[in-house]
Amino acid sequence: MRAIRLTAAATAILVYALIVLGAVVRTTNSGLSCPDWPTCYGHWLPLPADIAALPSVGYSYGQVMLEWVHRLIAGVFVGPLVLVVALLAFRYRHDAPRIALSGGLLVLLLLVQGALGGLTVLDQNSPWSVAIHLGNALLVLTMTLRIAILASPPAPTASARFLCRSAVVAWVLALLAMMSAAMAAKSGASLACTTWPLCEGALVPDLGDELVRLHFLHRVLAGVTACAVMVLFWRSRTSAGLSHGLARLVALATVLVLVQVALGAMVILLEAPVWNAVLHQAVGVLTFAVVTVILWRCAAAGGASTVGERDGLALRGA
Repeated sequence: MRAIRLTAAATAILVYALIVLGAVVRTTNSGLSCPDWPTCYGHWLPLPADIAALPSVGYSYGQVMLEWVHRLIAGVFVGPLVLVVALLAFRYRHDAPRIALSGGLLVLLLLVQGALGGLTVLDQNSPWSVAIHLGNALLVLTMTLRIAILASPPAPTASARFLCRSAVVAWVLALLAMMSAAMAAKSGASLACTTWPLCEGALVPDLGDELVRLHFLHRVLAGVTACAVMVLFWRSRTSAGLSHGLARLVALATVLVLVQVALGAMVILLEAPVWNAVLHQAVGVLTFAVVTVILWRCAAAGGASTVGERDGLALRGA
């Protein structure tokens, strides 16, 4: 179990880094700097001379390399690591069926992600394809974290089951908020509202403009997500006997979501500088990851008694 746990944790870290790099690619307008797929201008490794020889590329070599490195990490590192996690999980299919099932789902999500990556390029990085691509990447991160937690020694989380519903709500809202952010950014709606916290001085702006609708939708989802995390924090504080580890995770999620709100305001007030936009997504994905860990820890609190003893015995032997 230790091998699965460490490999899944390493994969989760790499997936996180890949998603953040994707934000750099998007905010620097480098998403179409390699217009074909899976090669880049017909080359597996485009060199400066290859790009310079092409007429009117429209992108710098640095932009091409950003997209190329993004593809490299996905195909050479994340993909193989996911397969290793799945193979390790398959070994425990009799003793820990939940881990084996999660490994199978992880491979399926990886295949979907590869197909979506190609579709995103071929569809000229349309806002909807970028949002779905990010959403599926977050599901890959979710399943990787689930495997890491299932393969960990059982933690004292018996009193955490009451947090499960709040954690599920926060997780779903965080996923939708992240996808809406990608949709808004790719549509050019990041600055459709030029004031904060009100939009052009109104609590609910005129929604006749599509860009304003996209921007406002993201604000609503982000605000509701922040409220959901606050509810999670309040419920954790009113619980007797909640493990210190899980309580710290909820507190961390609360701090991160407050930082995320501040970064979102700065995107508007500073007119979306690249560093701010990338940091905004980096903290957003980190918040999502912490909420995901809370969700799986809460689910584990009720899983041992309902699924059976086989997983519990296997985990205790880790």
